[in-house]
Amino acid sequence: MQDNTFWWRGGVIYQIYPRSFMDSNGDGVGDLPGVTERLEYVASLGVDGIWLSPFFTSPMRDFGYDISDYRGVDPLFGTLDDFKRLLERAHALGLKVIIDQVISHTSDQHPWFQESRMNRDNPRAEWFVWADPNPDGTPPNNWLSIFGGPAWTFDSRRQQYYLHNFLSSQPDLNFHNPEVRAAQLDNMRFWLELGVDGFRLDTVNFYFHDQHLRSNPALTIDATRTMGAPKENPYTWQRHVYDISRPENVDFLRELRALMDEYPGTTTVGEIGDDTPLERMAEYTSGGDKLHMAYTFDLLNSPRSPDYIRGVLQRFQQFAGDAWPCWALSNHDVVRSATRWGSEECAFAYPRVALALLFSLRGSVCLYQGEELGLPEADVPFERIQDPYGLPLWPDFKGRDGCRTPMPWDDTPLAGFSTIEPWLPVAEPHLPLSVARQQEDPESMLNATRRLLRFRHQHPALFDGDMELLELGEALVAFTRERGSDKLLCVFNLTGQPQTAALPEIREALQEHGFQYEVSGGTLHLPPYQAAYFRL
Repeated sequence: MQDNTFWWRGGVIYQIYPRSFMDSNGDGVGDLPGVTERLEYVASLGVDGIWLSPFFTSPMRDFGYDISDYRGVDPLFGTLDDFKRLLERAHALGLKVIIDQVISHTSDQHPWFQESRMNRDNPRAEWFVWADPNPDGTPPNNWLSIFGGPAWTFDSRRQQYYLHNFLSSQPDLNFHNPEVRAAQLDNMRFWLELGVDGFRLDTVNFYFHDQHLRSNPALTIDATRTMGAPKENPYTWQRHVYDISRPENVDFLRELRALMDEYPGTTTVGEIGDDTPLERMAEYTSGGDKLHMAYTFDLLNSPRSPDYIRGVLQRFQQFAGDAWPCWALSNHDVVRSATRWGSEECAFAYPRVALALLFSLRGSVCLYQGEELGLPEADVPFERIQDPYGLPLWPDFKGRDGCRTPMPWDDTPLAGFSTIEPWLPVAEPHLPLSVARQQEDPESMLNATRRLLRFRHQHPALFDGDMELLELGEALVAFTRERGSDKLLCVFNLTGQPQTAALPEIREALQEHGFQYEVSGGTLHLPPYQAAYFRL
């Protein structure tokens, strides 16, 4: 049996975006009691834990990723007692609870920043990244904000610029200051003492900046990489050498790991957006003394051909060593995979085989709410857009609202989410895919997800076994997974065309996952959007 201390290693974590999961009090916004109300459903999927996106006190300029009190629950979501009840109920159901930690920056309403911006000699004057203007009054360098424009905003009180990698209302903390590092670790200890099982670390490679404030070199548009930003954004036109992923970050991650090690069974999963993300993942999760696991945007981007997927896996295998990934196909920041990857494919069959691939990779998994239903991206009209990221780049980039619309619990007009019009509109195409519609259909995407997760848990090789890629033709993704005596061959056809492949010697064809295929004369016949598993 899996050691509970290492539950995360190969575990499947269900991401909950609280604003859009379940509204318990009829104000149109999801909340913590609503999450608690639906935890039994989450447990029924067969996942190992949940990740809660931010519910902390915030002015909500970036919907909770701009925190003004790291230890407070925003009244919009409930109270600290509501969180404690959620934690207790989750643990009673056998679910671990991971919460977001957004420690690279605060809200401009946080008391730390309010004090820091008053003058240059207050006790927190050096808690944020301040810099003098160039002689002509321009910002100190060419660093850009992911949300558009320069990463610097001038403050008249200090007559200096402050750094913000995101909105101007999200000033970056100065992690070169040991007081800042200690304060953030202490905030994390607060939640560990309450009993949380770990943290998802937002922008984990953004903590440190180059102290010399050197400008980033240019990167041609043709060479843009997986930064987690759309190609329309000039942010992707730079090589991010000096503003992120600085070498000092590694030592801080060791400090963080030392804290986590005081609480056995807890874990960390870091979000990495970088010019070379898989290399950074390996650096940050190797050696057993930094992050437990991390995820990149390599499978959260638009490319999705079998060749691209194999390339991602090959690059990770090249750098992996003892590093540990956490793979995801969807989350609250990107277009849902059923649309991003599957818009030109079968709306039912493609999401199912994509999840089969995800659940079979070496590493842990994050499953985003609604992904188990096969939800496509919602089309949110311009007048209902809430995301500050989407407005300046509209219509070429519509922001992140389309993946954040309310969870469809039933097929009524408000989807069983709320009793009033919610903060984002219910997507009408989601209603036929609701939980209520899919629960009783054994062939539904929901029940296919449950079967796949049962299958994963029945095979130790899929949980945390080694992986070796195989070449079975350019249209297929294939690899072996091995742990002890459990050795599996996994083959995936993500195309709309039937495929054949010559198989190595197999012991047994496995069928309990629900996919259809045939083997004759040593040849695999794999219909469109099907997966095949064999015991070797």
